[in-house]
Amino acid sequence: MKLLLTSGGLENKSIIKSLQKLVEKPFDKLKVAFVPTASAVEDGNKDWLIHDLIKLQELKFESIDIVDISAIPNDMWLKRLKEADILYFEGGNTRHLIYWIKKSGLADLLPELLKTRVWVGVSAGSMVVTKDISLSSSKKLHGEDHDINNNSGLGYLNFHIRPHLNSKYFPDVTLENIQKIADDAKETIYVLDDNSAIQVIDGDISVISEGVWKKFN
Repeated sequence: MKLLLTSGGLENKSIIKSLQKLVEKPFDKLKVAFVPTASAVEDGNKDWLIHDLIKLQELKFESIDIVDISAIPNDMWLKRLKEADILYFEGGNTRHLIYWIKKSGLADLLPELLKTRVWVGVSAGSMVVTKDISLSSSKKLHGEDHDINNNSGLGYLNFHIRPHLNSKYFPDVTLENIQKIADDAKETIYVLDDNSAIQVIDGDISVISEGVWKKFN
């Protein structure tokens, strides 16, 4: 399984180089499925989503399809995900994204899909692959959120991710505040700024960064 878990997307040369290593092909020979599902319930300006799409366009992929798993029938999104080489899960509301990944049945299909495809996550799209999304600041939206398992992610990784370190849009995400959480949780937490990412290749974990990040516990 190959994962590139970013805070802010393909923001610098180091993260882009990591993606090149994971896909092992020229970008212009690859198809991207851009999954905007997490963003659908977010209010306000979507310039960050447009920014991420422009970044992908600038890298000159063969094609960029937009595939919202909450908006189209399963047979339609599955066909289009199968046609892609990169599954790019955009940021937004983490709880909404994991809800639809599970409700749609995609959670059951991902282990097979990811044998031959690379997952790229942005913020919420990175957090959902971990065992627990409790560090997400996303609002609860669905009745299932009141279930005792409402914080469970896909469980591919046995640690927490908190994106957007030192971002002006997330003023509470500071090293000092995450340290307090880490002291209580006693579990491993990676906190990443928007110029950092976690690269995973078959369980081998490394941090790619041109910014600031820290591993707690």
